[in-house]
Amino acid sequence: MTVDWLRQMVGLAQPMFGVINDTASSSTLYALAAAREAQSDLRIRELGMAGRPELPRLRFYASTEAHSSVEKAGIVLGVGKDGLRRIPVDERFRMDPVALRQAIHEDVAAGIRPFAVVATAGTTSTTSVDPVPAIAALCEQHGLWLHVDAAYGGAAAIAPELRWVLDGADRADSIVINPHKWLFTPIDCSVLWTRRPDVLRGAFSIVPEYLTTTDGSEQDAPNLMDYGTSLGRRMRALKLWMVIRYFGTDGLAQRIREHCEYASMLARWVDGERDFELLAPAPLSVVCLRAHPPGLDDPGTLDTLNQRVVERINTGGRFFVSHTKLHGVYAIRVAFGNLRQDQRHARGVIAALRGAIDDVG
Repeated sequence: MTVDWLRQMVGLAQPMFGVINDTASSSTLYALAAAREAQSDLRIRELGMAGRPELPRLRFYASTEAHSSVEKAGIVLGVGKDGLRRIPVDERFRMDPVALRQAIHEDVAAGIRPFAVVATAGTTSTTSVDPVPAIAALCEQHGLWLHVDAAYGGAAAIAPELRWVLDGADRADSIVINPHKWLFTPIDCSVLWTRRPDVLRGAFSIVPEYLTTTDGSEQDAPNLMDYGTSLGRRMRALKLWMVIRYFGTDGLAQRIREHCEYASMLARWVDGERDFELLAPAPLSVVCLRAHPPGLDDPGTLDTLNQRVVERINTGGRFFVSHTKLHGVYAIRVAFGNLRQDQRHARGVIAALRGAIDDVG
């Protein structure tokens, strides 16, 4: 019931089967296991992948900005790091569909079997949203499983004006949203939906005699052990149920809306600062920036300066900022996502940045 509430809140269409896992890492792993299972002629579930010279090399695709859990899933599934082909991004750090099409054609010509694409709605570094409709069209054309990693960004769709973050997601075979990222739910709570539960179940279902039942309840109450590796499960839905019941759709949407506005305010202020610059667009609630005083252009020196700014702010104890690298450049990440954040915190961050650069510059 709770999973279906969330589906309705973010505007995903029926029918979609949903299950709660611990993290997006697990949800993405399960989705890609289903994608591999969908290549049914390869009989990987029965015969495995080792020692089979007739088995083609398998490949799946994600952008250079996709989360590391996507690469880790490929390792666990036996296709290896080389089984993931990273697709270049555009100037807004979104996957380039033209480059994806070319990569698929090159791999097919080389005798490699493509089987899945992972599109991201809210990348970890910059919160960029891949062009899912164009990617979905390519997947449909080539018969590839499309998994949408909306672990962070999907929650934004609760606000009607931000529902664009899930454009095209209804065409995906699977999608993940993590309420523990931006819906104020304690970790661990990751919701995986799929339009093809039969394939997901086919990848994992093993029912020994001691787990069989005779009540015929599978249709009304599916056994969730059949949709992943966990046999025993905690009641993760309870904490999400409580959050939804307490805040309601409107309350959650308003808080998400405010976080995006704080990020937009900070981005505008950074644009007006002499000593700082934006390094990426800020479409949601994260701002990527760096200190760049006039006349200081050496890349190594700038990276060191920004590392010291991050350390200075974090040791101050009032704010915590993180970092990433964008095109090899050290970037400061400011993320808004706490229930009690308001405008004074956005103003406080810019003041802390100014003070830090004065202290360490």
